[in-house]
Amino acid sequence: MSTWQELLKHRSITSIEALAERFGPEHFPAELHDRLRQAIDNFEFRISPPMVDLIQSPDDPIWRQYIPTVQELEVHDGIVDSLSEDRDSPVPNITHRYPDRALFLVSPVCASYCRFCTRRRKVGDPEKIPMSQFESAFQYLEAHSEIRDVIMSGGDPLMLSDRRLEAILTRLRAIPHLEIIRIGSRVPCHLPERITPELCDILRKFHPLFINTHFNHPDELTPSAVAGLGMLADAGIPLGCQTVLLKGVNDTPAVMVRLMQRLLMARVRPYYIYMADQVAGGEHFRTSVATGLEIMKALRGWTSGLANPYFVIDAPGGGGKVPLLPEYVESFSEDEVVLRNFKGERYVYQQPGHRVAGSDPEYLLDLSTEPISPAPSAVSR
Repeated sequence: MSTWQELLKHRSITSIEALAERFGPEHFPAELHDRLRQAIDNFEFRISPPMVDLIQSPDDPIWRQYIPTVQELEVHDGIVDSLSEDRDSPVPNITHRYPDRALFLVSPVCASYCRFCTRRRKVGDPEKIPMSQFESAFQYLEAHSEIRDVIMSGGDPLMLSDRRLEAILTRLRAIPHLEIIRIGSRVPCHLPERITPELCDILRKFHPLFINTHFNHPDELTPSAVAGLGMLADAGIPLGCQTVLLKGVNDTPAVMVRLMQRLLMARVRPYYIYMADQVAGGEHFRTSVATGLEIMKALRGWTSGLANPYFVIDAPGGGGKVPLLPEYVESFSEDEVVLRNFKGERYVYQQPGHRVAGSDPEYLLDLSTEPISPAPSAVSR
């Protein structure tokens, strides 16, 4: 096994007993063990060594993302398949919802398992993301020429071996109408040791190839994570980040602004901030939509436009991503649009064809109305 595989095998935390040994039994009372094990039975549990090392205290932003809790057993309005991915799955491992792109699940496993996972119904279970049934997925992609963009996900595609990952990418690149390949991965955060020169050499063969990674808190951008991201960027891979808005993790403007700024410093463009999905078992992570809009207000205008991602709700029932923005338009008519800027100041923009009398700038009023004589013709050479 390679170094990253050994690290994951021998230093990860995968049991309640190991949690109690590392962080103290008082945080995992014996009377809760049965219910915590039920939560683990419902959804895979593993915390990778880098994430274990990042936890500073119980209930801190890293702890909340990965430590099982009895709250996962409290289902109110949560939905098992909240995005109806299975309904839009024509063959195993493929979800085809948008006109020109498709989701391809290529790995059932992750380095760490996020307790808010949208795909918790199947991630961690090789029978539900069957790696033995890729052929039907390849054939579907080959047969549908409208698909120009495929997103490899899982689980985490970068948990595959170099050999298997290269084989999948080679097969995808052989499909003429697939213009873009994207990989969704938390490995740069969860296990940056996986980002090796050998991996980068493989990935650079398949451009245009993009990676959307996933960081939820500034503390996750450790020196090792930043170094791994730098290796991917040096391999010519454009990097984006899909962040999830999570209660008690990043639901304040200060935390989210700093996260976006630090992502840019690590050569990662913030892409999405998602509202936490309405998934059964993850309801305790959800904030209000108003919280997300306040965060967007704190980003827009107050920091670089490059640090402003889309804020979206992935609509329950398979409606797709719906972007949300704070309301900057106060009113509009055929004559004008009344706007509020990021400071709350009011401005009026005149609609085309409705010029206000006396609104010409002074420099235009001073111009001569005499026609301009044409320049002398150039002498032929």
